[in-house]
Amino acid sequence: MSRQHPLSADTVHAFAHDGAVVLRGVFDASELRALESGIEHNLAHLSPLALVASEPDDPGRFVEDFCTWQTNPDYQRILKASALPHLAAQLMQSRTARLYHDHLLVKEAGTRQPTPWHQDQPYYNVGGRQNVSFWIPVDAVPLASTLRFIAGSHQGTWYMPRTFRDQQAKWFPEGALAELPAIDAEPDTFRQLAWALEPGDCVAFHMLSLHASSGTGPGARRRVFSARYLGDDATHALRPWRTSPPFPGLDQRLPDGVPMDDPLFPLVWS
Repeated sequence: MSRQHPLSADTVHAFAHDGAVVLRGVFDASELRALESGIEHNLAHLSPLALVASEPDDPGRFVEDFCTWQTNPDYQRILKASALPHLAAQLMQSRTARLYHDHLLVKEAGTRQPTPWHQDQPYYNVGGRQNVSFWIPVDAVPLASTLRFIAGSHQGTWYMPRTFRDQQAKWFPEGALAELPAIDAEPDTFRQLAWALEPGDCVAFHMLSLHASSGTGPGARRRVFSARYLGDDATHALRPWRTSPPFPGLDQRLPDGVPMDDPLFPLVWS
């Protein structure tokens, strides 16, 4: 059973309006120890989906991994028994919350590689508007290397997803979606949201919210666990290509447009 953590109406409204909010003090010391243990276990036992997202000459290292919660008891505790399911349901304004997947993002100290502006949902096999991602650091994150968001960018426009290192369009045909605006060249046009974070804090954001981050300082390791949840209206969006992350064989069990009712995506709040 997950732990309850009631949110104010203002917080729920801010998430709906801006597409991203900061949540302070969500995790207690025991949960943080479990999450840190889970992250270190994951780093020592990377899955076949793991990748190094930094260049070979980067003085640091940016490591990602996906969908390992089923073999990581510490991750399971955070994803199912912490306040996350209750928070997800409230932010999504959904009766239910269904676990979608976990995502490890570790930038070692001195990592130069930025995370460019992008949305998450175009990479996924999910339709619907009720969703939320939590970005949960176990290390203090200064403003210079935290996740940044464009307020209101979740409202409907889907932007072309491209590979981070070479900007290739692997998911949708060229011209099928809008191209990303020149956000950094027009700082006054796009209202950015960003928060420095301490262990126990997290940010919650919609899967269509544009977000990005910089590298890390020379002495600042940034270990982050991301947890993603789906609400009442989420449906399977069958893609003719490999999604990120992929769910091999799911198309044999879930037709296009049906609810995400599958053992891979357990119901964690109802």
